[in-house]
Amino acid sequence: MLNAQELERYARHIVLREVGGPGQAKLKAARVLVIGAGGLGAPLLLYLAAAGVGTLGVVDDDTVSLSNLQRQVIHATGDVGERKVDSAEAAIERLNPLVKVETHMTRLDAKNALTLISKYDIVADGSDNFATRYLVSDACYFAKKPLITAAVGTFDGTLTTLRAHESRDGLPNPTYRCLFPEAPPPGTVPACAEAGVLGALPGILGSMMALETIREIVGFGEGLVGRLLMVDTRSMRFETLNYAWDKDNPLSGDKPTIRDLSVHR
Repeated sequence: MLNAQELERYARHIVLREVGGPGQAKLKAARVLVIGAGGLGAPLLLYLAAAGVGTLGVVDDDTVSLSNLQRQVIHATGDVGERKVDSAEAAIERLNPLVKVETHMTRLDAKNALTLISKYDIVADGSDNFATRYLVSDACYFAKKPLITAAVGTFDGTLTTLRAHESRDGLPNPTYRCLFPEAPPPGTVPACAEAGVLGALPGILGSMMALETIREIVGFGEGLVGRLLMVDTRSMRFETLNYAWDKDNPLSGDKPTIRDLSVHR
């Protein structure tokens, strides 16, 4: 049930036919785990909090640095040196004190991924490296949790939704490994500190992650399962690539070779 304060706070959602009171109640009851409180996680967390998601889990083992502030808008100058999970929690409290925040000051790994992910309804991954993305996607498959995952480059970004533990039209939904069978060789994708990133770009992708998460929770529209949204901010182009389950993928294929998270140890 929504109280009078919530009815006023979320009024612009409630008048939407696709959301309404029942949809807002679903958001209030939802538990979302956000991986990373950085460029993608910052706008994602703020918009999920503003939307009234009842519980937000935040995983990050880093502290706020001055160079983060060009894009990580959940943190402020006075937060430099603070733990990102604490800075994010304080910002969410200021924005919407009705939202419960659960902080996890840790690096996600093969030992803790399943335990953390199993406590939430849906996962949104804003990590900045392929190793973590593969780990999170594999863990969500084993935990049977939907996953919204995004990545950004210098001027471009991608976004997709994975429900790899479910089937559609008689075939399994694709996994992250169906889309990206192998990570690029080490050193071929420069880190943000080396290549740079346009500050507003993670804001675009992080906000779209929030949209997709809200849509998944409430249950309306056509999501991004089996579709990769690609954004190029140099030409301001948005394109969508369709992808499907690969019977040879090592996670959910005809002959799976990945049966637990030990491959990530």
